[in-house]
Amino acid sequence: MLHPIFSTVLGHPGLIAEHLGNYAALIKDEAAEASRGLIARAVAGVLAAVSAMLALGLIGMAVMLGVLHGFHWVLVIVPGVAVLVAIVSAYVASRPSEFHGFNELRAQLDADVRALHAAGERHGR
Repeated sequence: MLHPIFSTVLGHPGLIAEHLGNYAALIKDEAAEASRGLIARAVAGVLAAVSAMLALGLIGMAVMLGVLHGFHWVLVIVPGVAVLVAIVSAYVASRPSEFHGFNELRAQLDADVRALHAAGERHGR
């Protein structure tokens, strides 16, 4: 007598193909979710670096203009905006991510392994 998994595969190949297709869809969905968070953090990191360099340039220009023409609030506000953007972007890029990558896939694999073990135990009796 064959193990239940072999009789299922031989008797119902469409079920196995559908199950494998569902696994592929689950992997695709979870990979897309994981990549969204990674891409967002990478973009925030690049924005933080660019904003910090821009802020340094603007601060230098503001100091030179302040020495030449006197103090104006615009010389503080414009570089301040770039510094604020750099700080917020750096915070977004460096905050700990709550990545629960592929938890649903692991749970599904565990459920399938338990079902196969249960079928094997019933078959062995």
